[in-house]
Amino acid sequence: MEADGVTLERYKPRGLTRLLRALGASVRGLIGAYREEAAFRQELALAIVVIPLGLWLGHGAVERVLLVAPVLILLIVELLNSAIEATVDRIGFERHALAGLAKDIGSAAVFMSFVLLISVWLIVFLSR
Repeated sequence: MEADGVTLERYKPRGLTRLLRALGASVRGLIGAYREEAAFRQELALAIVVIPLGLWLGHGAVERVLLVAPVLILLIVELLNSAIEATVDRIGFERHALAGLAKDIGSAAVFMSFVLLISVWLIVFLSR
């Protein structure tokens, strides 16, 4: 890797070491989101209800996946939104139009995930 004519060497673990480090980072991220983000805790509580309900109410594997996947997508989008918010806050707390836009777009992504969740559940149950 080269930057401004200078070769930058950085150790990048491979194989099992890389997988274990990635797993550790993921666990730290989940714990941090749970500790610091009320929205993530609320959506996780929703998932604890919705996932078993979707598995129970779904007729067949496809319906079960359709009912469970949107809540997992919601959790993923909330994690990404929280990462955006943390990054913007790390840069500075002063008001800036682009910082506000970044946070608003992240929030819109979470909202659209909720729309997906509700839409899929309605379509599955109204089509029976």
